[in-house]
Amino acid sequence: MNRIKIEVFSPQTLKAYRLQSNLLIQHFNDLNIKSLTTDQLKGYLAKSSEHLKPSSLAHRIRFVKSLFRWSHEEGIYPKIQLLKSKNLNKGRIRKVSNGERN
Repeated sequence: MNRIKIEVFSPQTLKAYRLQSNLLIQHFNDLNIKSLTTDQLKGYLAKSSEHLKPSSLAHRIRFVKSLFRWSHEEGIYPKIQLLKSKNLNKGRIRKVSNGERN
């Protein structure tokens, strides 16, 4: 028998997730989650690092990782390299200039 895990989040957590999801949707112009690439997500986080404090950037990284981990577990999105990136785990996001790759 499959067990369904139901998680209860605080109103503050739900508000923060709503804000982060709206920012992600706004950045990618309501693009379908299935068409996003690891490079696009890293670019989004790199751009975010230009104006966010380290703690805010860390929150955004945790949100993105959680969203894609959940989407993978639900069969919506294949597992992506972003979730395994040591640079993301350490908060080492840097601006990438034109043509340069991480």
